[in-house]
Amino acid sequence: MADSLLFNPRTYDPAQFDPETRRLLRATVDWFEDRGKRRLIEDYRTRAWLADFLAFAAKESLFATFLTPASAAGHKDQRWDTARIAALNEIFGFYGLDYWYAWQVTILGLGPVWQSDNAAARTRAAELLTDGEVFAFGLSEKTHGADIYSTDMLLTPDGNGGFSATGSKYYIGNGNAAGLVSVFGRRTDIEGPDGYVFFAADSRHSAYHLVKNVVDSSKYVSEFRLENYPVGPDDVLHTGRAAFDAALNTVNVGKFNLCTASIGICEHAMYEAITHAHNRILYGRPVTAFPHVRRELADAYVRLVGMKLFSDRAVDYFRSASPDDRRYLLFNPMTKMKVTTEGEKVIDLMWDVIAAKGFEKDTYFAQAAVEIRGLPKLEGTVHVNLALILKFMRNHLLNPAEFAPVATRLDAADDTFLFEQGPARGLGSVRFHDWRPAYDAYAAVPNVARFREQADALCEFVTTAAPDEDQSRDLDLLLAVGQLFALVVHGQLILEQARLTGLDEDILDELFSVLVRDFSAFAIELHGKDSATEAQQNWALGAVRRPVVDDARSARVWERVEALSGAYEMAP
Repeated sequence: MADSLLFNPRTYDPAQFDPETRRLLRATVDWFEDRGKRRLIEDYRTRAWLADFLAFAAKESLFATFLTPASAAGHKDQRWDTARIAALNEIFGFYGLDYWYAWQVTILGLGPVWQSDNAAARTRAAELLTDGEVFAFGLSEKTHGADIYSTDMLLTPDGNGGFSATGSKYYIGNGNAAGLVSVFGRRTDIEGPDGYVFFAADSRHSAYHLVKNVVDSSKYVSEFRLENYPVGPDDVLHTGRAAFDAALNTVNVGKFNLCTASIGICEHAMYEAITHAHNRILYGRPVTAFPHVRRELADAYVRLVGMKLFSDRAVDYFRSASPDDRRYLLFNPMTKMKVTTEGEKVIDLMWDVIAAKGFEKDTYFAQAAVEIRGLPKLEGTVHVNLALILKFMRNHLLNPAEFAPVATRLDAADDTFLFEQGPARGLGSVRFHDWRPAYDAYAAVPNVARFREQADALCEFVTTAAPDEDQSRDLDLLLAVGQLFALVVHGQLILEQARLTGLDEDILDELFSVLVRDFSAFAIELHGKDSATEAQQNWALGAVRRPVVDDARSARVWERVEALSGAYEMAP
């Protein structure tokens, strides 16, 4: 029997969605399955551009259906629906991050357009999507990275209401093929934030010069240069502070996609790893008979389940966001930072088991082990996102507010607020619902109760031993605190989703035994920081806990893991 918690192409039936969404998701799975594993791996190894994939997507109107908001739609099935976007992220990750990347940077390129009031640009974008074109997001630069305060893309007024743009952009996905590139720059005649401009460029224009692909990959991550590129009024998407906000809000939309791509990668790799390990005989026994192997594979499995639970629940908050409910601003960097780093742990645990097999060129695992590293590093580093979530820690832990319950959001609705987020500031004032009821609901689960002790201890830390003014400038210490806070938030949404889906409590208990160990490890890391005070050191050691051991529970969870052997293998 297939594991209902993991994506399996053999049994996949996205019945939770409307008919056209189901058709497109299933058609995408079938396209990959029909191509087969050999072609999938060979295209990855030879760094082939994704022309056949993009032709399939164009034929099926895949991007146009999923990435055109209702306000620009040409037919009833077009909308921006985060739930089905997340489902497609997972499928793309399952078959290869190169496919996901072309889609992801299209999403980023569309962000400034769909936030714009420029009707001509919006119409052009919708038409390009219908034609099967991809998009790009021209933000980062070779010298400054994504430091948008320091952009060297310069727009000189041309005297006729437009501009002439000159400058370079670096690390720009789809920059070789994009029908529209959303480019961030600044005017030469206005100083400060009022001079920012977001404008639309075409990679096929004679003033658009493609320099190179900056990575050795099928992904085309370009360096391009504009030389006196003409920017007319119909090309201007945003000016002034609105251009700055559009950049940050676009990243808010786009970076959410990294979590479900990571999940897809881990799922495919897990089928391969467990099937290999369970059928390999060492010293007369299957590899999976060894206790350390069982522990590593079981830890990988429950961590992966936790990734899925957290991400699924975060979708609900993302889709339910409004000017009065900005909780997504915490859960969003959490999906980017926490879920993707959990993905790295999942791959590492399995790689320890399958060892040299993970390097073989005819495995999906070999590319998974490489590609899983990229997701924590895209759309802001782990450190950037950890520092971001720290802004919410005190309000989340100690100052809850009343909110109506957020339901599971699988409805066929257009997520209009994502393109109406407004000014990208005021994070310290964002309020959250009380995190404790999610834990209270599972107080009878031993390791949830044990982890709750650590979460309560963190509240005590914030109240009695929080970093002082000098320590607040020590990012190394603050990041250790951020990891502890992230675990509490991670556990909260996992428990909320477990409640909504009726998750097997054995799996939940086993997962929280892992989280207890993680919290203890981060507490010890905090203890060892150079600037940790004596009070903080004492708190850290006092927060260490041992998980509740239950051999019978662990054996039952292992049966689920063992059953993944042979459950899926991609056709040759």
